[in-house]
Amino acid sequence: MGQLHVSAEFDEMARRVEEIAPILRDQAEASEELRRPTDEVVRALTAAEVLKISIPRAFGGYEFSPSQVVQTIERLSYHEASVGWAVMAAQMVTGCTGAYLGAEAAADLYADVPAGRHAIIAGQGTRLGQAVRVDGGFRISGHWGFASGIPLATHIHTAAFCAETGQPLVFTFPKELATLVDNWDVLGLRATHSIDYVCEDVFVPATHVYEATTTENVHGGAVYRLGLVNLAAVCHTGWALGVGRRLLDELKALAQTKTGTHNASVDTGHFHASFAQAEARFRAARAWVMEVWADNEATLDRGEHLSTEQETLTRLMLNNTTWSVQAVGQTVYQWAGTTAMRRGDLQRYFRDLNAGTQHVTSGPVVLQHTGRWLAGLAPDAHWQFLDLVSPE
Repeated sequence: MGQLHVSAEFDEMARRVEEIAPILRDQAEASEELRRPTDEVVRALTAAEVLKISIPRAFGGYEFSPSQVVQTIERLSYHEASVGWAVMAAQMVTGCTGAYLGAEAAADLYADVPAGRHAIIAGQGTRLGQAVRVDGGFRISGHWGFASGIPLATHIHTAAFCAETGQPLVFTFPKELATLVDNWDVLGLRATHSIDYVCEDVFVPATHVYEATTTENVHGGAVYRLGLVNLAAVCHTGWALGVGRRLLDELKALAQTKTGTHNASVDTGHFHASFAQAEARFRAARAWVMEVWADNEATLDRGEHLSTEQETLTRLMLNNTTWSVQAVGQTVYQWAGTTAMRRGDLQRYFRDLNAGTQHVTSGPVVLQHTGRWLAGLAPDAHWQFLDLVSPE
């Protein structure tokens, strides 16, 4: 079992993200109107190679460590929340697909990663369709929602349940084999174009299928032993941190334009204390993020899988990060006054934040499961995807 790879390309990637930041910011309103990233944004992301950060190093990708992924998604989301969300989804799926599939699929999907000739994969992994075994593979059918990152994708990653094997499986196939449903009319994260898609009896060869709950990788290093849910926690944590930091900075900039004016609320002790509390809440959440991932990374580097306690704390940490940032957003909205109501960066980030909180990984059921385990009420249980499963 390989050690954790800490990519030497991280600092260069951080520089590239800052280099394209003006494009992401300038195109934010246009992307929102289109409900997808503009062509200029897609070109910038492609040039920066951010979709390679989780592709196995053996294929020519960067194979960032969890902490490096967190910080990269954090900075992208700071500059444009919808772009950060779309990239976090697509880079994760594009990377882990290569880690969990065999040589034949790898040759098909990752022909020449350094030259940019590789699949970009996005889709839905939490709602299950139906899969039927046939000669050479499977036929899948279903209707899936929230395909974040699909405007960037060439291929779809989707989950379906095979009754014959009793397994939830993940299937990878060209995007054109699915019917895309243009139904993305939402409160926030509008520029992600996280639309639905439908498959009707689509054939997927067995070479392009893996078990959804796997933590055993065929290619790449230790990071892929996290499995899909923990890899998703990496991404969503980075996104929340980027959005929280941007909202605080937007309020700070706004306060400096209002101070000294008649009856300015930002000149009250109440505002000063509220801002300090929001800053403390955000920094405390971020510190726990880094603590959890430092501990997880040490375990992976020893060649081990995460313990049930570590998986529990990882899920709880994501929930805490998401809802701590949501509380920060409420503070920002309160003190921004009517500025928060008007079209602009602050309003868009507030809407994007409150769309992002609705993701199932930060939902109440997962939180309840973490509490049950931490309270010692399910000591023999283990995590299976988003469920805490007790032995029969």
